[in-house]
Amino acid sequence: MTTKKIISTEQSPSAIGPYSQANQFGDMIFTSGQIPLNPKTMEIVEGGVAEQTEQVMKNLFAVLEAAGATGETVVKTTCFIKDMNDFVAFNEVYGKYFATLAPARSCVEVARLPKDVLVEVEAVAFVASK
Repeated sequence: MTTKKIISTEQSPSAIGPYSQANQFGDMIFTSGQIPLNPKTMEIVEGGVAEQTEQVMKNLFAVLEAAGATGETVVKTTCFIKDMNDFVAFNEVYGKYFATLAPARSCVEVARLPKDVLVEVEAVAFVASK
């Protein structure tokens, strides 16, 4: 029987509510949405959508690494942005992290995100069986 395993790393912001940074179930990794918090200070990074997206992706990849996954093993992302007019700037940063084997993706504009940030990204990935 497969059981759920909690994934956690200090290289990404700690949970600010009753959730985990990620869960592993079998070979699948399910991350929580990552927002642009500096994991050391727990403060939102300064700047616009490009700077916030860069921090979000660093946080996301830290969680994936802690789970034994990589960008190439991400099969799906869901991206939330506050303003669809920021899509080009968001996409430019996001694309650097998925230069090869890009995952399936949904990207939606939302009215509000935690801490009033401009972007949040979550992912589903897999890890090889051991």
